Amino acid sequence: MSRDRQACAGCVCFAESSAESENMRPGYLPNAAATPFLLSLLCVCGASIRAAQLTRESVLEETLKRYAGPNVRGVDTSTLSNKVMCGYQGWFNAEGDGAERGWVHWTKRRGQLGPGNAKIDLWPDVSELGADERFGTGFTNASGRTLEVFSAFKQATVLRHFQWMRDYGIDGAFVQRFINDLGDPRALRHHNTVLAHCREGANRFGRAYAVMYDLSGLGQNRIQEVMDDWRALRTRMHVTEDAAYLRHRGSPLVSVWGVGFNDRRRYTLEECKHLVEFLKQDGCSVMLGVPTGFRELTRDSVTNTALHEVIQLADVVSPWTVGRYRGPAEAKRHGEKTWQPDVAWCAERKIDFLPVVFPGFSWFNMFGRQFDLMPRMKGEFLWSQFVAAKRAGATMIYVAMFDEVDEGTAIFKCTNDTPVSDTARFVTYEGLPSDFYLRLTGEGAKILRGERPVTESMP
Repeated sequence: MSRDRQACAGCVCFAESSAESENMRPGYLPNAAATPFLLSLLCVCGASIRAAQLTRESVLEETLKRYAGPNVRGVDTSTLSNKVMCGYQGWFNAEGDGAERGWVHWTKRRGQLGPGNAKIDLWPDVSELGADERFGTGFTNASGRTLEVFSAFKQATVLRHFQWMRDYGIDGAFVQRFINDLGDPRALRHHNTVLAHCREGANRFGRAYAVMYDLSGLGQNRIQEVMDDWRALRTRMHVTEDAAYLRHRGSPLVSVWGVGFNDRRRYTLEECKHLVEFLKQDGCSVMLGVPTGFRELTRDSVTNTALHEVIQLADVVSPWTVGRYRGPAEAKRHGEKTWQPDVAWCAERKIDFLPVVFPGFSWFNMFGRQFDLMPRMKGEFLWSQFVAAKRAGATMIYVAMFDEVDEGTAIFKCTNDTPVSDTARFVTYEGLPSDFYLRLTGEGAKILRGERPVTESMP
């Protein structure tokens, strides 16, 4: 299996080759003299045949449509200020979901999600999903019931996620767009479809959404692909014309994640600068996802001062902190020793500062090590970061992530009823209700906006 090791949104993951990561199964097209049995396979294999006929242009024609549905006024989408936004991965597929990709991001390799083939460390709560939104796995719980998961390809599921954001006071989502994954037509169709679902969810439930490009795994001299993709989203999908699309400083906001990390990325700072200049010339505000050590060019950052030249072209800077500290004491110290000077540095340059907070971290099933590496402590860890960010002077916060069960950072509804398995281990919400972290994030938004006092004890 061909794999490239890369950093993805600050954490290490494996990007499989396009064919293998999509669980490709070659379609079979019988000839005209096929037997009745072979002809019957047309119905079974029709999806694979259609997949084989997909082209980039046909996918763009199918998926990039102007939004014509209802819009409900909710959060103020004219600014990122006073917002708590989540990262929305949306990269999950399940066999039979209609995307023709098999199991994606649930499993480590081809085949069903089940014992010996799990990539996730948290199990989603799918009890509110419809029957056509739930997909059975090879796992069972202690009572022998088959456990199920979801697919982001399903419209109803994504809309429900945005409804949860509304219900719990979360302002919206940065929809992740993995540029290295868009060369395959099926992957492109999936990500475009998920973006359309997110757009509809944001419009229907009064939330904000914006595109976040993740450059992880991108090779050198391929930044043009990002520009071409943005042009397609803007001119064919008309994303920035939506009332729900997030704007900042008077312009549509676009985020570019993965600028300046010292993990041997193949694209250059000069290419990143060119991309930012392109987006600015296209009338956008730009947010950059950068290393924790961006200011001093230390820790996870490159030492090249050209990083500061790129950052100073941007409107918002967001240093990645997942995995950079653990526990409330370290979070408090990070707020005082790192975030406070970051805020001052950005203020001097008239750049807005968006700190990243996360509820916990675990990637045991992905790599077979580091189970519950950064425990959630029943919400104490996440709450301590909200407090630290507010005290550091933050006026906006990014929560990583809404739906990231791969690395155990999700805040959406997850269950304590995890699989019984000899080969996999799963973290839980420690007996707390499945909506606990949604509620806690909503309370964090209140302290950001000054609607409740800043206290180290959780509400």
